[in-house]
Amino acid sequence: MEPFQLENPSFFSIKQWVNKFPGLVAGITTKNGGSSKGVYKDLNLGFHVGDVQNDVISNRNQLSKFLNFPLNCWVSAEQTHNITIRRVTSIDKGRGARTYEQAFKGTDGFYTNQENILLTLCYADCVPLFFIAPEQRMIGTAHAGWKGTVNEIGRHMIEAWGKEGIDLEEIFVAIGPSICEKCYIVNDYVINFVENTLEDVEEKPYNLINDGQYTLDLREMNRLILKRAGIPDQNIFKTDLCTSCNHKEFFSHRRDQGKTGRILGFIGWKEAKN
Repeated sequence: MEPFQLENPSFFSIKQWVNKFPGLVAGITTKNGGSSKGVYKDLNLGFHVGDVQNDVISNRNQLSKFLNFPLNCWVSAEQTHNITIRRVTSIDKGRGARTYEQAFKGTDGFYTNQENILLTLCYADCVPLFFIAPEQRMIGTAHAGWKGTVNEIGRHMIEAWGKEGIDLEEIFVAIGPSICEKCYIVNDYVINFVENTLEDVEEKPYNLINDGQYTLDLREMNRLILKRAGIPDQNIFKTDLCTSCNHKEFFSHRRDQGKTGRILGFIGWKEAKN
């Protein structure tokens, strides 16, 4: 079953999780229903792509109303295709929510076990990873482009949680909408990194299609990395939604030749009501 279900025209929810865990908000936006114009039409949520800042703020305010999660509770990052992961707390609320300059610098992953914080990251083909350990109330998210993937940002999140005392069997991961293997063509340079990362894995997530050209399944590669890190197979959920194929629903950096907006992955616990 597809884990990401369209909640309204502006976002998908990780339905299995939000139905099972009261107070959880988790999913990813579409490009529909916002105020942005031109190549950013409509619901661009990234400040760093050249869009009008007031339009991005308007789009973020609109999403915050849909999710019933105030903008001053969001945290955002300056993503650099690295593997820096930050544990955030209530004192970080609002960082990067309204301006790119105030976002966490050089960060590609967040996690927290505190309520009333929405962890957010931007995407336009890279793989969104969502993590939850419901018994521990721990949630997290990571941005895995090919660099983050080959450097195993997913494994680094799992290891960080291990240091928090969370067992592998308690962790569930959802792999979100991103570019599919048919749309993602790479060269020998990238495949060499893939080979080094998956040296001991028999089934490789790529296929040779021409001399020096390969299709690469980044979602499957992240699944293999998570499985090798110790996450049980049945705890990993993977989407079939492609950001490049689904031109009516998603921005795609590769399809749109770099001139495009950003969708937003999000996860947070709402404040528990007594």
